[in-house]
Formats: sequence, structure tokens, C-alpha cells
Amino acid sequence: MYELRYDPIIEAVWDSLPDQARERFDDAIYAACADPFGTTEPYGIDDGITRTLVLADTAAVLLVSHAPRKILRILQITHLG
Repeated sequence: MYELRYDPIIEAVWDSLPDQARERFDDAIYAACADPFGTTEPYGIDDGITRTLVLADTAAVLLVSHAPRKILRILQITHLG
């Protein structure tokens, strides 16, 4: 399981999502922490680090770090709806 990290600005955007969008994002980001490469897509050219999580009403850019610890960092969340 990857440790989830994000800064206060990301947290504010996440908290401001409409209830249904936030619930879907919660579930999807939890799944991404368990399997970041199986639940996300490459962000542009597949560098093995930067990933995109796209849902019906949100999109997020993620950074996957393997060493020294497994960390999944949310770089950006965009509400699409």
C-alpha cells in the first residue's frame, strides 16, 4: 500500500468537491494507493512516475515514488463537472 500525501491546497480542492464527486474520488484514490499503476494512466509519456486518475467528474495528476518509501502524492485535482 502506498502512503498518500498532498498539500493543504489540494486538501481544500478535495474538500470543495460536490458530495458525489468527493465520494467517487475517495474510493478511486484509495484504490490507487493499493495499485497505482493498475488504476491510473500515464500522464503524457509513460515515465513510470507521473500518473493521471480520471473519473467522470474529476481528474487528478499523481506522482508515484518507490524509494525509500512507497508514496503516492496528489499534485493536482480538477473538478470536471
